[in-house]
Amino acid sequence: MKFTKPAWVMHKGKYSSKTDHDTKRLSIFSIHVHPDGSRIATGGLDAKIRIWSTKPILNHASELSNRPPKSLCTLSMHTGPVLTIRWAHSGRWLASGSDDEIVMIWDLDPSGRGKVFGSNEVNVEGWKPMKRLPGHESDVTDLAWAPEDRYLASVGLDSVILVWCGYTLERLRKLDQHQGFVKGVCWDPVGEFMATQSDDKTVKIWRTTDWQLEAEIRKPFEDSPGSTFFRRLSWSPDGAHITASNATNNKGFVFIAAVITRGTWTSEISLVGHENTVEVAAYNPHIFLRNPASPIATSNICSVVALGADDRSISIWQTKSARPLIVAREVFERQIMDLSWSWDGLTLYATSSDGTIAVFHFDPEELEGIAPHSAQQQYLHKFGFISPPTPEGYSHGTFANSTTAASASRITPPPSPNRAQSQSQLQSTFSALNGINGAEHVNKLVAKKSNKKRVQPTLMSSVPSASILPLASASALPSSASALGSRAFQVPEIPRSRQPSHSASPVPSPRTYDADVEMGGPMDMDVPIDALDTSASGANKGKRKASVLDMPEDRPSKPRTLGGDRPREMIPVREIASTSLVSARPHLFEGADPLPVPPLLTFLSANVEGSDCIFEARNSEGDGPTEVTFADGKQTLWLDYLPSPVLALTASTTFCAAATQDGSVNVYSHTGRRLMATLSFGSPCAMLHGSKLALMILTASGQLSSINVKNATSFFPPTSVAPLLSSSPNCTILSATIRHNGAPMIQCSSGIAYTYDAQLFTWTKLCERWWAEGSDVWQGRQRANKDKDVLNSIESGISVAAGVPASHKERPAWWNTALTLGHLESKLHAAKALDSGAEYKQALLIYARKLADEGFRAKAEELIKELFGPIFWRPGGRDDSWTPTVAGMPKRDLLREVLSVFARSKTLTKLALDWQDTLKKASSDDLL
Repeated sequence: MKFTKPAWVMHKGKYSSKTDHDTKRLSIFSIHVHPDGSRIATGGLDAKIRIWSTKPILNHASELSNRPPKSLCTLSMHTGPVLTIRWAHSGRWLASGSDDEIVMIWDLDPSGRGKVFGSNEVNVEGWKPMKRLPGHESDVTDLAWAPEDRYLASVGLDSVILVWCGYTLERLRKLDQHQGFVKGVCWDPVGEFMATQSDDKTVKIWRTTDWQLEAEIRKPFEDSPGSTFFRRLSWSPDGAHITASNATNNKGFVFIAAVITRGTWTSEISLVGHENTVEVAAYNPHIFLRNPASPIATSNICSVVALGADDRSISIWQTKSARPLIVAREVFERQIMDLSWSWDGLTLYATSSDGTIAVFHFDPEELEGIAPHSAQQQYLHKFGFISPPTPEGYSHGTFANSTTAASASRITPPPSPNRAQSQSQLQSTFSALNGINGAEHVNKLVAKKSNKKRVQPTLMSSVPSASILPLASASALPSSASALGSRAFQVPEIPRSRQPSHSASPVPSPRTYDADVEMGGPMDMDVPIDALDTSASGANKGKRKASVLDMPEDRPSKPRTLGGDRPREMIPVREIASTSLVSARPHLFEGADPLPVPPLLTFLSANVEGSDCIFEARNSEGDGPTEVTFADGKQTLWLDYLPSPVLALTASTTFCAAATQDGSVNVYSHTGRRLMATLSFGSPCAMLHGSKLALMILTASGQLSSINVKNATSFFPPTSVAPLLSSSPNCTILSATIRHNGAPMIQCSSGIAYTYDAQLFTWTKLCERWWAEGSDVWQGRQRANKDKDVLNSIESGISVAAGVPASHKERPAWWNTALTLGHLESKLHAAKALDSGAEYKQALLIYARKLADEGFRAKAEELIKELFGPIFWRPGGRDDSWTPTVAGMPKRDLLREVLSVFARSKTLTKLALDWQDTLKKASSDDLL
């Protein structure tokens, strides 16, 4: 096995430069390999989809030569983080789902190459948004194409499954039986069923014949953790099992992946060993033979499945063995988000929220018993399931005749191939399927040179819109260069001949295409991985590259800035021993400071979120000056000198600040202009943090200030943190940060997080360890996005190890219900204080669902009245005691969703229907 982590595969911030040094990596949520193995697509927090060539990942020589280019294309039509991406089985389309509630279908755009508007990136191949599929009302978390691309399923946080036609892309069904966020979907390889997994702690099996529920599996998920990023499940290629993530044994104390058996729909097999929640499961697309010498039969078939978990490890299992084949521990710094096997079954790609990917490449001997895809197709016929007919005039890639192939262009018109040539290619391909000459036959379809300077491609087996090679065709790679049989990944000797080649590889790789095959020869073929080389002549090739990539003389010179002519220098970080402040402070203050002062270091730095810019400070160990600089990559943009050594730095998207040893704070814009007069607090800064326009300073004397940098005002008068430290013995402050609305977040060692309420003039609790003792919605075990899921992040930071009651301790009958409701009510107040709208809505709907389940009518009615407000309220009216919004969202819009939850319950239906009528009348009156 060969393992690699290509550092150049990354999603950068909005203002990233060409260099990758010190670049902040953004989370990558999804990864998927193209069916031909030539490229991977990744979706990330930057709301972009990036397409990368796989050859530089697997071939070191290709990586060094940058041929083919590493980055092929960047797609940026989504407006929210891209949570899932999936290539169609035909390879012609790419589907993506995002936080912006949209599913997008992308198709190859031959004219879409060139520089990306507004950035330094270059697209060497173009992909265009072919169709936008709206319908979800919240984040789209997972996608899956059905066998032969007959359907596309999308699931999301609106608890809904949408089924789309894989040919016309019209919406066919909306399934809403789940009672929680749906976070995983997969298809039966036979085509008979679809499986989905949800936060309602069930896996549901749906029939594709009538889209009704076939089965519901609850048992292994009853005690699973409350929430994960995803619950990605996978169906084995022999159709016999589903491996589902986020399952537990032993009342939730053992994290497992549950293996569900087809037909009985029970889970009697568990994959045990991970130390935290299993987030994703992915089956190898090949079936495996227990005894390769024996014929294909149910008793002789097994599968290989990979698991990725929140413990940052990946395990690979073969179902014939009780122990995993491989366990790779601490592959990433954060949890695994997605896994994808290449179509040849020999390469596994994994991605993590730390912004990196990992690649495991196997030799065929290491995965013993791997069988060709034709064996799988032959085996699946035993189920006897007949798929419904395709819509008239539509097909995707495996055609029965050339007429159908031509008609496929109705979806995305490709250049018309020669009909006679297409017919002969198909005949030879299908004769290979019938076993002529005792081996599978490979057809390598190559573009022909046209009279124009642009290339007119013919039928091709990789990305373009009209691929016609059948699923069972063999690898087009020469055996010496095949990723299946080459350990060293040597660049092959390339024959000039255009004749179809035969692969000697033991494992067929359908639609596999060596993107570098023609790089040394004439440029008369459409090479999608190296699209910049598709020019008619060598001279043209050079001119094209120069015009796109090599234009330093065309760029304007950089404007002059303070210190901008000086290159950025790195100095070693050492602690500086200083006694001047220690000797002076006892004369200024009585008693010891409640908070420790940060150590004085020679070098400090703070990254600007979403860009490559860095704010740095250099303290002299002698009598030299203290210097602060603002740099982008290796270049200094501006600098300044300060009279006192710097103790702490912070940098937000709009400003940067430096706190010095004499108790002062200097605030700068990103151009180096001082935004405020130097602030003096009379005590050194213990903690400093900025978020957007808000700046928090916590001094060693315990005084906390929250400042609006834009308006140069304070969000509330300076207040002391002494009440927090005196709440329990030996209490210390672990972290102090600020929200964009000026609300501080103080996390203490006592297991309690606080914020300051400017209206009540007092500290309030955001979260505490107490809720872990009985709340059903406690998120303490989960990792969360600190920017988006701030409350979940706080819960994750609170240790639940100490003080958690033993499982055998008896509790009152209403214990869990009381703590769950109390926790949710506390969470609503906390989300409101921190202006976290998404978390407020999430907690509100869970709270409404809990009230409905318990049938607490009085609480439900009080909640409804609070959200509805005065019946005759009008904007700008005299009654200002009620505000129409909460956490940035209209209360009555939230009420509609709450009432829909109540309406589905058994006890609150009448209450919900009455208030829905009232809300409808109030809305119609507002329109009048």
